[in-house]
Amino acid sequence: MKREVLNDLVDNSVSRRKFAKAALSAGFAVGTASFITGSVEVQAQSITDADILNFALNLEYLEAEFYTVVTTGRRIADIGIEVNGVGTQGATTGGGTVALDARAAQVALNLANEEQMHVRFLRSALGSAAVAKPAINLEALGIGFRSVTEFLTLARAFEDVGVTAYNGAAPLIRSSSILAAAAGIGLTEAQHAGVLRYLVYDRNIRVPQLDTADVPPLGSPNGRVFNVFADGLTPARTPSQVLAIVFANATPGARSGGFFPNGFNGTIATV
Repeated sequence: MKREVLNDLVDNSVSRRKFAKAALSAGFAVGTASFITGSVEVQAQSITDADILNFALNLEYLEAEFYTVVTTGRRIADIGIEVNGVGTQGATTGGGTVALDARAAQVALNLANEEQMHVRFLRSALGSAAVAKPAINLEALGIGFRSVTEFLTLARAFEDVGVTAYNGAAPLIRSSSILAAAAGIGLTEAQHAGVLRYLVYDRNIRVPQLDTADVPPLGSPNGRVFNVFADGLTPARTPSQVLAIVFANATPGARSGGFFPNGFNGTIATV
């Protein structure tokens, strides 16, 4: 896949209209509607591949900020990553460096680097259509920064949610180039999740089950070694389910809360 091809597909408004038209003509309206469960403001035909990538970009902003703050105490804007774009740009608040042991620190540094690259890649692919980083509250749940246990607990949740978000979005992406890009990021997130799940299990950390689609690491309630259901398949979440977790609010119609006090930027933004 060439970057130029991906950029052209996402930036080109004609291509985006073709995505929506093709989705409807092929009978994908039902699938798209399930992708935006709970939103009465967004019509199925208006969802484009660019909208899906922007939904992912909001999540990547959160992950990149979290790991960057944990490892350096700085925000991604402080290290030269652009955060402007479509929608309302907001500050990132809360958090600080965490006293990690050598192994956990090595993992955290790699996670920070790769999540930063995901933000850069998605922003480059989306071009002028990229959404701005919304306001982010890293300490929305009151955990994540006071110990290695808190860090691993929150990091595990972020990565497993990320994997299921990409898995849920994959069938709805029309462009093979964009699907390849999303799959590449999703598989990286899966590697991140695997390492974090092992660290959680190896250190005998019990973590909560996030929702009924969550498979916590072994040793936690309803836990397994891998993030798979009994059929051996990785769970998939709709954006509504993802938003319910990061907003810490599963009420249908919710548009903000939790890690995103002012909500997401972009078309897909409602539980």
